[in-house]
Amino acid sequence: MLDDFLVRAALAGLCVAAAAGPLGCFVIWRRMAYFGDATAHAAILGVALALAFSMSVFVGVLIVSLAVALIVAQLTGRGWTMDTMLGVLAHSGLAFGLVAVSFLPNVRVDLGAFLFGDVLAVSRADLAVIAAGAALVLALLGWRWRALLTATVSEDLAHAAGFDPAKERLVLTVALAVVVAVALKVVGALLIAAMLIVPAATARSFARSPELMAGFAILVGALAVFGGLWLSLQYDTPAGPSIVAVAATAFAASLPLAAGLRQLGAAAGRRRLGAG
Repeated sequence: MLDDFLVRAALAGLCVAAAAGPLGCFVIWRRMAYFGDATAHAAILGVALALAFSMSVFVGVLIVSLAVALIVAQLTGRGWTMDTMLGVLAHSGLAFGLVAVSFLPNVRVDLGAFLFGDVLAVSRADLAVIAAGAALVLALLGWRWRALLTATVSEDLAHAAGFDPAKERLVLTVALAVVVAVALKVVGALLIAAMLIVPAATARSFARSPELMAGFAILVGALAVFGGLWLSLQYDTPAGPSIVAVAATAFAASLPLAAGLRQLGAAAGRRRLGAG
């Protein structure tokens, strides 16, 4: 079955959706959208590092993603705001990565595949790495779920409950770096942040608990993967951008639907008060 490129592409997309959905919820709750975008942009520098030293692209991207996160954590608050540091690192990492790739001798690189993804070319080995990375992210989030939620609500509350907010930030940093590394093949460096943010933002309008929001985000991501692959096959559109476009369409459609549901809920509440 795995000889079918479309099956491999769908499985890879589902793995990314499963990992990015819950993590994207924390990105939204903690207002880390720019953080995720900066880490993803710097992934191209990781690609150049991997090609230069003949190592796995996954390893190179993971190293650079973790380095960017640690640099931001060290420099923030020392006279620079976080958004400034993220802006500098995001665009510098992307620029240096693109320049570094052009200097690599005897290396032919399809930069479009790294910038926008090449999910239809996922191999068995790629699928194994993506699945392992997604499983690691889900294991991390499942292991620290209560602590992460508590630290997200309030760091003082986390201290009172016996949790270390710094440790929980590190867990999210590692999870984010892994997601960037595994999603590079599926949607590319320029669109990874969208897979983190858009499904979670769509789910936020309908979920009444953190767990439901994480589950809905996975569902929206999965539907975007299937819809994007269908568009790619039917209309010969690029698969990675098509996946994100379907997710964005789902978000746009959710806005009036969520507003209508809120109005219905408010009307039902008024009727109950009137009956009482």
